[in-house]
Amino acid sequence: MNEKVTIVTGGAQGIGRTIAGFLAEKGSNIAIFDIIDGAEAVSDIRAKGRKCEFYQVNVVDTTMVKNAVDQVVKDFGKIDNLVNNAGITRDNLLLRIKEEDWDVVLDVNLKSVFNCTKAVVKYMLRTGGSIVNISSVVGVMGNAGQANYSASKAGMIGFTKSVAKEYAERGIRVNAVAPGFIRTKMTDALDEKTKEEMFKAIPLKRLGESDDVAYVVYFLLSQYGSYITGEVINVNGGLHM
Repeated sequence: MNEKVTIVTGGAQGIGRTIAGFLAEKGSNIAIFDIIDGAEAVSDIRAKGRKCEFYQVNVVDTTMVKNAVDQVVKDFGKIDNLVNNAGITRDNLLLRIKEEDWDVVLDVNLKSVFNCTKAVVKYMLRTGGSIVNISSVVGVMGNAGQANYSASKAGMIGFTKSVAKEYAERGIRVNAVAPGFIRTKMTDALDEKTKEEMFKAIPLKRLGESDDVAYVVYFLLSQYGSYITGEVINVNGGLHM
């Protein structure tokens, strides 16, 4: 990954920040796209000795994404990798999901992947590259109360496979990672009974860590995954086999 340039969407916090930091440790320079302030994430990555720039981007806005990607090329000289990680939830039972909650989840989780992938592929056509889309176990198996989120993450998987087929011969690999229950501030705040029920459903009897996802993303982006494209790698402790 030495001197590679990787865009990470949603890279200012959570799993995205962990991914960005780990890729930096492995030698990649990082461009972070997010709507929240990314100063802390940038500072951490620069402390690792890597170049890092933050771009305040609403990944739903097609023009804003295109302009930001063009700026990354001006700032770094190229784009080698893209990690489509940005995402939100607006959970509810189907009959209670508001239309705006359906629309915003599909936009942020799926349209953003279209926007960012289309913008970077234009540059990768010249050099090749690797794209990893962060889907979810619920995009594979579904989940009650998450029809909108599950649909967006399942759509991401279909998008991954289609684009992988379109651009494999141009040296562009496209894969997806589908995390299960990952330890976050949200899961840490759950009551013990809820956590116990979650553990019962997971054969490995623990939550995943952000690092578990970052390791797989690195593998897929690196030379170690050079013969893998169009795949979905499940990181879920056996929750769905």
